[in-house]
Amino acid sequence: MKMFGLTGWSGSGKTTLIVRLIPALIRRGLTVSTMKHAHKGFDIDHPGKDSHNHREAGATEVLVSSPRRWALMHEIRNDEPELSLAELLPKLSPVDLLLIEGFKREPHEKIEVWRASVGKPLIARDDPSIVAIASDGPVPDAKVPVFDLSDEEGIASFIIERCALDRCGATGQAV
Repeated sequence: MKMFGLTGWSGSGKTTLIVRLIPALIRRGLTVSTMKHAHKGFDIDHPGKDSHNHREAGATEVLVSSPRRWALMHEIRNDEPELSLAELLPKLSPVDLLLIEGFKREPHEKIEVWRASVGKPLIARDDPSIVAIASDGPVPDAKVPVFDLSDEEGIASFIIERCALDRCGATGQAV
């Protein structure tokens, strides 16, 4: 399974771009999954639901299943460390391409989503794992290819080319 990341500061448009990239990649015949890093605590469960009550009672893992989807929630308890990207990858089913949002400190190849209006510096200047930039305007002193943020077809082609040339990371899982 190949993997390729999108990174950038909060508010830069990473999620918007990844949501447009998924169908562009699927139209080209790829199966695609995503992994997103959340900096803050998050919850996909709600008080009053049975699964929430199971977790609140102390269950380490709760798996919820229906005819349409299933979800596994694992509670990090007792000062367990957050799992790394490498530790999370084996938990996914194999697909052709895994798009990773966030995980900016991990060494896999990434496109930085950058907007001058966010007021943050380019991460690409100090991160050799960033191989391109997607922006809504000019990028001063860019040392990597720059794509228009709305060019999901061009960005999808770039990702496919990088992965076909085995430049993007592989998770070690069979496809």
